[in-house]
Amino acid sequence: MREIEAKEVYRLNNCLQALADHHNRVSVNFKGCYPKRPFEETLSHFTSDINAGNSSIAVIEAEDRVVGFCKINYGSDVGVIEYLIVLEEYRGKGCGAQLMEWALNRFNELGLHDVDVKVADGNDAISLYEKYGFKMNAHILRLSR
Repeated sequence: MREIEAKEVYRLNNCLQALADHHNRVSVNFKGCYPKRPFEETLSHFTSDINAGNSSIAVIEAEDRVVGFCKINYGSDVGVIEYLIVLEEYRGKGCGAQLMEWALNRFNELGLHDVDVKVADGNDAISLYEKYGFKMNAHILRLSR
C-alpha cells in the first residue's frame, strides 16, 4: 500500500467503474443512477484536491493495477472518508482493513478525531465501518427527478 501523487489518479478509473457497478447492483433506491458524473471529472477533482493539500489517496496494487483505494479529505475540522473501494475479487483479504487503518492513522496524525463517511443505502461496506466504531449519524433523503 502507498499514497499516490496527483499525476497518478488516472489509475483509479477501473476502481471507480467497479464502484459504480456495485452501487447500481446494491442501491436500495437509486439503481442505475451511478456514476453521478463522468469519471474524468471525478479524477480531475481528485487531482485538484491533492494539489490543494487537503486530500490524500492510498492505493493497494496487484498485478500492475490498482485493486483498491481510499481517498480522504481533511480540509476542515472533520475528516472525511470520501471513497474506499476494493475490487470484488480482492475483498475478504484484508485490503479494506489496510485502507481503513491508513485513513484513521492519517486523521490521527492530523489531529482530526471526528470522521464522516457517506455510504449508499444497501452497500455492504457499512459493516466494515461499523467494525471501526462508526455509528449512524443521519439519514439523507434525496428526491431525484
